[in-house]
Order: sequence, then C-alpha cells, then structure tokens
Amino acid sequence: MRSLVRFGLAVITVVAAGACGGAWCSAPLLAGSSNSLLDISADGRLIACSNRDNGTVSVIDRETRQVLRELPVGHKPEGVSFIGDTHQLAVAVYADDRLALLDADSGAELGSVPLFDEPYGVVSNRAGTRLWVTEEYPGEVAEIDVATRKVLRRLPAGAMCRGLALSESTNRLYVTEYLTSAVVAIDLEAGQVCDRWQGPASENLARQLVLHPTRGKAYVPHIRSRVTVHQGEGSVLPYVSVIDLPAGEEPRRKTLPMDSFVGAFVVANPWETAISPDGEQMVTVFAGTDDAFVSQVLDDNYRELSFRGVLRLGHNPRAVRFSPDGTECYVYNALDFDLWVYNTQNYERVAQIAVCKSPLTAEQLEGKRLFYTALEPMVGRRWISCSSCHPDGDPDGRTWHNPEGLRNTMTLFGMAYTHPIHWSADRDEVQDFEHTVRGPLMQGRGLLRGKVHESLGEPNSGRSEALDALAVYSNSHEFPLSPHAKTGLSEAARRGQALFLSAETKCAECHSGPFYTDSRPERPFRLHDVGTGRSDPGEKLGPKYDTPSLLGIYRSAPYLHHGQAATLTEVLTTANPKDEHGRTSQLSAAQIADLVEFLKSLPFEDPLPAAQAAGLKKIEK
Repeated sequence: MRSLVRFGLAVITVVAAGACGGAWCSAPLLAGSSNSLLDISADGRLIACSNRDNGTVSVIDRETRQVLRELPVGHKPEGVSFIGDTHQLAVAVYADDRLALLDADSGAELGSVPLFDEPYGVVSNRAGTRLWVTEEYPGEVAEIDVATRKVLRRLPAGAMCRGLALSESTNRLYVTEYLTSAVVAIDLEAGQVCDRWQGPASENLARQLVLHPTRGKAYVPHIRSRVTVHQGEGSVLPYVSVIDLPAGEEPRRKTLPMDSFVGAFVVANPWETAISPDGEQMVTVFAGTDDAFVSQVLDDNYRELSFRGVLRLGHNPRAVRFSPDGTECYVYNALDFDLWVYNTQNYERVAQIAVCKSPLTAEQLEGKRLFYTALEPMVGRRWISCSSCHPDGDPDGRTWHNPEGLRNTMTLFGMAYTHPIHWSADRDEVQDFEHTVRGPLMQGRGLLRGKVHESLGEPNSGRSEALDALAVYSNSHEFPLSPHAKTGLSEAARRGQALFLSAETKCAECHSGPFYTDSRPERPFRLHDVGTGRSDPGEKLGPKYDTPSLLGIYRSAPYLHHGQAATLTEVLTTANPKDEHGRTSQLSAAQIADLVEFLKSLPFEDPLPAAQAAGLKKIEK
C-alpha cells in the first residue's frame, strides 16, 4: 500500500509499515548507540528526556504519553542513555562533572560517578555492562563499569569532544570534536585512536553523530563558520557530513549543505540527527530556524540523502529520536519544554507532551528564545543567530575577520560583571547589540521602534521589553569552577600564583580583582596596549583593548583578540616577545609551566562573594 502525503514543502511517497517485506517488517535493526538528549528503552516502553535548564530528566510512558516522573540530577544535564535493555538511566550532568545513575521505574538515584570536567555524551553497550562518556575538557572518553560504578579507563579522543557513537560489531567508538567537527575512531581493545576524519578548518560545533544500522556510514550535524564573511547570508552554514567508516574508501568525508538541500530554503544551527532503525529515513533538527528536514537515506555513496519534507517545530529543537520499531519519531523543543511525537508514515504530529515546567522567568525565557533564534525580528536571512557563535554562553573557538579587525569570540560567562563589552570596549550595554541585529550580519527588523542610539551614547536599555529580555539572558551566565582546582591549588599552581601576583611579572596590574580584569563600566574605560594590536594590518580600533577576564581560560583557546596564540604558553612566550603583555621573557621554562598551571586553575573559588565585598554590581539588563 502506498499513499501520498503532503507535509512541509514536499509531496512524498511513504511505504506503510505493514505492507512490505524484508527488514522493514522484521525485528528492527538496531543502530550503534549514539548520544542524544533523548533516549528510548530497548523494550520501547519508556522515553527519557534531559532538561538542561531545569536540571532534571523526565521519564515518559511511550504508550500513554504521560510523564511518569521528573528526576532532579544537577546542573545542566546533557546526554541521557538507558543502560542495556534495562530501565536504568545514565545521565551526563555537564556542569556538575558527574554521571548520574537512575532507576526510571522507581525514580531512585542508584549512584554517581565523578568525572573530570564537562561530560556531554553517554552511550551504553547492549549488555548493560559498560558506559562511555565524552568529557569535553580535556577531550577524553571515560569508560565506566556499570556494576562497580568505577572509571576503568580514560581514552584520549581529540580536543573538546562531545558526540559519541558505539559500534559493537567493530568494537569501536566514534567521537566528534566539538569545535572542529573532526571525527575520530577509538579501538576499544587497544584503547587508542585508530582513525580520523578531518573536515575543512572552517567546520565547527559538532555535538552528536549517528551510525547507519547496516552500512559503514556515520552522519554528523554541524555548522561551517566562514570567518571572513561578516554579512549574515553565508557566514554560518548548516551541514551534515557523511563519514565513510571502512578504511581505504574515498572520499571518506562528504559534506551536504543543508541551506541548499531543497531550493533556497535556509535552515540554521543543526543540533542533532537520527536515523530510523531500518536505515531508510533521517531527521535532522535545526535549533536556529525551529524546523527539521526529513530525508531518504540513499545507498549511492554520492548524493547520500534525498529531501522528503520539512517539519515546523517549536522553539529551539535540540534532540530527535526514532522509536525502536521505527513507527514514531520524537522531537524535543528545549525552549518550549515539550516533546512532539510524529508518526513516520506521513509525519503527522500525533502528540505534544509537556515534559517539565520552565524554570525561567517570562523575561529570561523570552531573552533566551531571541538569543537562539535565526528568525525575525532578530534575523532577516535565517543563516545566523547569537547562539551560532555563543552557544550556551561559550565561545565558538573562532577568530572572525570583522570590519574593525580580527576578533576572537569571547565567552559570555561573567559578562554581567565585566562591562564594557567587546575587545575594543565599543559597547557599554547588551542593548547596543540592536545595531548588530539591524546590521549586515543579522539583517533583522530589530527589537525596538525608532532610531537606535549610538553605541556608547544614550542608553538603549529601557526602550524595548524584548531587547531588555535579551540583555537579561545574555548577562545570566556565571563561571563554573575550574576542574584543575577541585582539591585546591596544586603546588605548581601556587608557585604560578606567586609569580602572577609579583611585581616582577606585572600580570595582576591589569588582571586584578575577583574576575581577574580591571574592566569597569565607569568612564573613561581602562584600555591597554599590550603589543598585539599591530599584528593585524586590518585593525581599525586598536591598539588598545579592554582587559578580558581570565576566569575559565583553561578551556577558551585560542587566545588574544586576534586568536594568534593557540596555547597559554604561547601567550606568555612567543606572543609576548617585547614584554608588553606583562614581563615574562625572563622566566624559565619551569616558571612558565607553573604560571600556566595557575591560569588553568581559574576560578579556583567562587568570585561572587569577593565581587560583592568589593562593591562590584551585577548588570542585570
């Protein structure tokens, strides 16, 4: 039986599940486990959904569509996985540096496995005896014995790893580097990287990958950041890369442009993708444009995918998963806090499940939705959003060729205490980004009526509730403590601290106070020439720059306004040949190493009590 179904942009042909032979009607083919914010139990009875803003995991009865329980797990949970064929859950609690183990039936916490830093993706083997978790920093996979709840091995997996998939048939793990979208294979017997698929240097933000259930293919959603383009159209491009896993096959990596997948229909910020158990369908969700592509998976090693249709989704979709029998597809809209259920015969939405309540105020929620959207009134051409470069407040690891010169993307963490904004202190409030919203980069209608006051001129705050809401969200990010100081400063870090505070190096003259910066909102702003402004012939505003905070610097490479220092050691050595950025040329290699250890330990204590004692005020809006 065949039926024609119209949805999204296309008329598609669908084969009904009960009318065909072969694998479609047999027991579902199980793909290698892959990381997601959603998972479904092997028996198909339960759905688990990780709620980052709420700090919880929701357990949903798949048949009744009811939330059975919402389980608190900690700060910013990300990946979730059922363990083997059980109803036990493993949850990567990103900001608490631990793996939480839960019983989805009773709601009990079964245990916790401490991890080094920023666990993101988690997968289980089918026997339920092993778990693997990506630790974004320092770029490792932790292998965990479920019975003892102990880390057995830490496997190096590249820089800033997030995505994770397990192939039990080949005994390999596949891992994505978040900031480069490179894919590495880890041989689990040898415990080391055995293969690598590198894309162009412009590829960026790969959070997840999935394996085809029967063919040697992996699929990676990510973006491509064209740092030399400072207009919205074409500056950030959405891609799915198809990886040929068997050795010796060429080409081994193909990138499929999702912005031209169907005509000129632009989508933005691919977050996750899922493949049906029969390997025939793929759904990719786009967190910037609030939609998804449904594709036919082709066995041609050339086109790879053909377009079937578009699904219009809710706010900020971040996860997608098929049911084990392939009859349903689930999409998690992170900023609606709900789960949409589609049947896979015609992709009609058959249910909408509220998985948790929003923990945000109405103003915070509006601001966060604006920050993540690539739609009007923020964006006119759909390619880019604030979150394309600052996802969840993090920097994208890119140095952009802006009209004012080279600019390394800055973190938003602690920004509420470190105004003015930007390397050149050319904005004194978040509301000044109305210029960016209306300008060539975003080309949106804007959030306030009338003329925008000049940056550093009269305030734009208080003129638009929506613009103020964007400022509230942007100023809400606070620094996590450094994993290098969980047990206090090491001996090397203490030696480095003494060097940092000494009159010999002069580091603390500018990097002072609880946020390790002398940046203040009072005028005149405290800008400094540290010798880096003459390295870029296209610089328009230098050579003096606002002092960046050093908190969280252990994970924010590359460094300096032009991004020309790849490591902290380079900041102190090759990037400071004339001692204009502190006095470091006289330090020995051992002293440089100690100083780096101290910098990596920041923050080793919560900066907020010291900030309050010093009278530093948080800028809310």
